[in-house]
Amino acid sequence: MAKPKAITKLQDLASRAGRWLGLQAPARHTGAVESDRFDEMTWRDITGQAAAVRELIEDLGERHDYAADLVKDMFFGAYKASPVVRPAGDMDPSRLVNRQAITGLLESPEFAELRRETVGDPYASAMAVLAQAETMRRMLEQAAGAQQAADEAARARQEQQDAAAAVQAAMEQAAAAAAEDGSVPDEAAAAADAAVDAAGQAGERAQAAAEAASRALAGAAPGMRATGRAGAQQAAEQAREEAVLMAAWGVGPGELQRMDFDTRRRLAERLRSGRMSQFVNLIGRFRQMAAGQRARKLERVPGELVGIETGDDLGRLIPSELAALGVPTMRAVFAARYAEGRLFVYEQRGETEAGQGAIVCCVDCSGSMGSPQAGGISGEAWAKACALAMLDQARAANRDFAGILFSSAGQVKVFRFPAASPARIGDVVDFAEFFFGGGTNFEEPLAAAAELLEAEFSADGKMRGDIALVTDGVCGVSEEWMRAWNERKAALGFRVFGIQIGRAPGAPMDALSDNVRLIEDLAETENAADIFRVV
Repeated sequence: MAKPKAITKLQDLASRAGRWLGLQAPARHTGAVESDRFDEMTWRDITGQAAAVRELIEDLGERHDYAADLVKDMFFGAYKASPVVRPAGDMDPSRLVNRQAITGLLESPEFAELRRETVGDPYASAMAVLAQAETMRRMLEQAAGAQQAADEAARARQEQQDAAAAVQAAMEQAAAAAAEDGSVPDEAAAAADAAVDAAGQAGERAQAAAEAASRALAGAAPGMRATGRAGAQQAAEQAREEAVLMAAWGVGPGELQRMDFDTRRRLAERLRSGRMSQFVNLIGRFRQMAAGQRARKLERVPGELVGIETGDDLGRLIPSELAALGVPTMRAVFAARYAEGRLFVYEQRGETEAGQGAIVCCVDCSGSMGSPQAGGISGEAWAKACALAMLDQARAANRDFAGILFSSAGQVKVFRFPAASPARIGDVVDFAEFFFGGGTNFEEPLAAAAELLEAEFSADGKMRGDIALVTDGVCGVSEEWMRAWNERKAALGFRVFGIQIGRAPGAPMDALSDNVRLIEDLAETENAADIFRVV
């Protein structure tokens, strides 16, 4: 006698299908670094501006499916003040390779060094990403096997979710067909059982695929980490170099923040590749030296008596030296000590401003100035670094500045930087990069300098400007021109500082200047330090 067929109850089916019922696919993130809407706005803005970043994403995306997410993670890792990496369980399995890459970077000291230059700066962060383009390419290639395993895990997880949805649908059909006593028709019960069995198999495959992906990722992690550290170190060096470059040229953080990405990148490229690029450290040293001198009180002007020193200023002689002049036998000794600058004089310090009119720097751009000297530094580099420091002096004192580049007769180019207007970095670079390469003529640039001071006096009544003449040449001037020069100088009350490079100054330089400095070693910037105390 055949056994009666068992009746399938809905409650029994629900018990078997329990682990799959209500199983919802959790939100899986494609970005490894947590971000808010403001971060996302910054990312959209920088990608909108930076064609190079868009091109990088497109280039990497041709061979790697999720490169766009990795580039974005790299940006946030560099930009955010405290980047947080999402737990692996919250990530889409296909993006676990990206997560491993950014996790290794954020844990490295090299990336921490890079972040000193990039945090909060979208441009610097984007440039750091671009600097690591080859690094990302190599990391993705190293993780190709792990990525394949991760993709398989993602597919297996999706199949598991689909199987769970099928169980849910089968149970709903079974519930709809169930009798009042809870019995389920055989066909509906069989469909529910088959869906549960399929879900179980899908779950096993998903578990196995996840474990395989984890093993593959662990195997690729050391190589990815080493590659990432090397790339971060290179990017950090580039970021530091650019920061030093901008600081040396006087481009402040505020000015940089106002530039869009492409403008700032073009400026960096210009400064890196221009005529003065190899002398950026010299420019920076001069500007720092000038800033240090601005912090000191002006010396050798009427003010407080602070001591006694040696010198040749007859207006500051101490009484005993004046008494020596009354003794005939001591006069020869006095004359010798005067010639050597060894007379005892009062040391004075005061707060009087050195000049009120413009500062004008005339820079010799003759061919010899462009030739490298000892240490590879050219006279041109030294002179223009000095001129840029004088521009800083003028800005700090709210004085107009003019840079006059000169060479042979007829070769004079004037760059004006009024105190009332910001000194545009493009104009500053134009001034520093321009070079004639001809001969040497003093009359035309000095006449142009005097005309500028004369025009300033006529417009604003300002006198007591300063003119610096920086040259390695010796050039005569006519007697007629010299007379006119002295008349202008007396009328406007300006001073002239001569800076002679590489050779003893000739008679014209001595006659033209109130104060002459001889610079024989271009590497010794301190030789001109005292000029910045009085200009």
